[in-house]
Amino acid sequence: MQGRRIPEPEGLNFQPGDYWKAKEGFWYAVTPNGLLANLAGHSITEHEDGTITAAPSIATSGYKDVGEGQASWHGYLKRGVWEEC
Repeated sequence: MQGRRIPEPEGLNFQPGDYWKAKEGFWYAVTPNGLLANLAGHSITEHEDGTITAAPSIATSGYKDVGEGQASWHGYLKRGVWEEC
């Protein structure tokens, strides 16, 4: 999935695949299945075209919507492209 770098969103104004740098300097991303991921524990490389690469892989879990149960996602964000493991 091709991701999209966005300005820091206000509220919950983001979509699956989006990623952004918060004003505090931390990076966040929304996995392709809609889970919010804090990338504070990752090494982030910003590329000349504005995309990023996060290392190591991104693994997150949580609840997306009430009543849907727990979800998880594990994969990579390389040059703005999401790839599931």
